[in-house]
Amino acid sequence: MTTQQPTAAQPHAETTQQPTAAQPHAETIELERAVVKHWKAPVSYAVLTLVALVLFVVASRDGSTTLRLASVGDFVALPDAVLPVRATGIVVVVLLAALTAVSTWLVATVRKQGFWLPLAFGVLFVVAFLVWAGADKMIPIPGLLFATVGLSVPLIFGAMGGVISERAGVVNIAIEAQLLSGAFSGAVIASSTGSAVLGILGAMLAGVLVSMVLAVFAIRYFVEQVIVGVVLNVLVVGLTNFLYSSVLTANPALNSPDRLPRIPIPGIETIPIIGPALFEHTVIVYAMFIIVPVIAWGLFKTTWGLRLRAIGEHPLAADTVGIKVNRLRFWNVALAGAVAGLGGAYFTLDTTGAFNREMTAGLGYIALAAVIFGQWHPLKATAAALLFGFASALQQTLGAIGSPVPSEFMLMLPYVITLLAVAGFIGQSRAPAASGKPYIKQ
Repeated sequence: MTTQQPTAAQPHAETTQQPTAAQPHAETIELERAVVKHWKAPVSYAVLTLVALVLFVVASRDGSTTLRLASVGDFVALPDAVLPVRATGIVVVVLLAALTAVSTWLVATVRKQGFWLPLAFGVLFVVAFLVWAGADKMIPIPGLLFATVGLSVPLIFGAMGGVISERAGVVNIAIEAQLLSGAFSGAVIASSTGSAVLGILGAMLAGVLVSMVLAVFAIRYFVEQVIVGVVLNVLVVGLTNFLYSSVLTANPALNSPDRLPRIPIPGIETIPIIGPALFEHTVIVYAMFIIVPVIAWGLFKTTWGLRLRAIGEHPLAADTVGIKVNRLRFWNVALAGAVAGLGGAYFTLDTTGAFNREMTAGLGYIALAAVIFGQWHPLKATAAALLFGFASALQQTLGAIGSPVPSEFMLMLPYVITLLAVAGFIGQSRAPAASGKPYIKQ
């Protein structure tokens, strides 16, 4: 009996065509793309582009803005940049619209948006804002950058403490307490001993003590970590206020530490624009330049970092391979406190030279926002802290030149940036899986 084989015109009913590697199933591709498409970043760019259109074009101002690029002592005297306000606004809005289109295309084609895109968008927006806000004024760019670095130092130290602690699985709401206790201890110890070095060490020890209290309650007694952190913040604020009123006010000699001297680095401090901003600081700032890359390298390139990330992501698996989860968490939370305490010493031993009531002014919470903004990555968190520091420095600069921009708007700018960043610019932000969850050994 002859069996009839199915032909191309009359395929057999039971024959199924399998997709090949060269021609994957179209529905599978569409499903994968639907899963990974996130439109928050393009929408955020589009909204900010519309804001720029209204602010820098529709409501543009006449005149021009002078951006001073040189400072005294630069080995190359860069000429001032004079930018017309209206023309600069139009050009920047066009470029922002192009970047928005690029972001939309990247999301539509399921391509990764690199760090360059928000960086370029932010720089262009800032330039346009500077030109618009400083119409017929002169803005010293080196001074603005120097202030940015200075105002960012405690934020960066606090953010590094937050990254270490939360990567270990402990939510560090107590950054504010660590900064404030470090500022108080640094001033008192440096004043009592006459040694700024001992003041720095005392500030780090104070941050460690606050962190140990957090660690004991969170790790040993399984108390809700956010509540412990908030209580510690309130406790340290009340304690330092009481000691300031009852001890430091009656004994001014205990609150008069010698400020750390600035140490210019010969040669490179004369680099135009960035030289004065980066290389004319105190040892605490130079320590920050070292600590940030060391933490980033250690977190992703060393055994310590691998174990730290393991106990923050999957503590049970880490325990299975012999890692002492709670012990490692405890000591890393203490390390986070030491780093944040060093940031507290910056207030009293570098900027003001004395301790004042609540002088950290909520910067610990901004540092925590920088951790979230930076996706729990040391370098990204540093960039976020610099952004917040820039907003504060810009508020001071515009006030000094007499810009008509309301000072109240500039004061709220860091918080607006925080909301925009968390809502859109960084896309999805996922905390370490075990962050905030106590580990109970079975």
